[in-house]
Amino acid sequence: MRAVVQRISQGKVVVDNNITGEIEKGLLVFLGIGHEDTTDDIKYMVEKIANLRIFEDENEKMNLSVVDVKGKLLVVSQFTLMGDCRKGRRPSFSEAAKPDIAEGLYKEFVSYCKDTGIQVATGMFQAHMMVHSINDGPVTMLIDSKKLF
Repeated sequence: MRAVVQRISQGKVVVDNNITGEIEKGLLVFLGIGHEDTTDDIKYMVEKIANLRIFEDENEKMNLSVVDVKGKLLVVSQFTLMGDCRKGRRPSFSEAAKPDIAEGLYKEFVSYCKDTGIQVATGMFQAHMMVHSINDGPVTMLIDSKKLF
């Protein structure tokens, strides 16, 4: 499981001219799910994201998490994060989970996030989404549950 996590001051997801999710201060999480991912990967990712200290404290040091600042999460499924671009010019998506498996794990990820007490908004699984965000910093982190990077 992979995530691109961006600290944002606001963000929203639009599908067919309808807003499916919108937040103010918090984290935009693009989530890619691999075919070998399990609930253990979800637990690792949620714990890591919820407690990632990338918000500034009163001394302008990144010491606070999204939980500490009472921020929100905007979670967007993005299978292209599992793309492998090492060979040729066309990415291979062979590591991505099949849609029916990925959707279940995506919903489980969102549920675990909500269980932490963080407010969560989402995109729409397998939809063409327009993602709007205002990056704060910018601060962008890459997280991989297999710890490949």
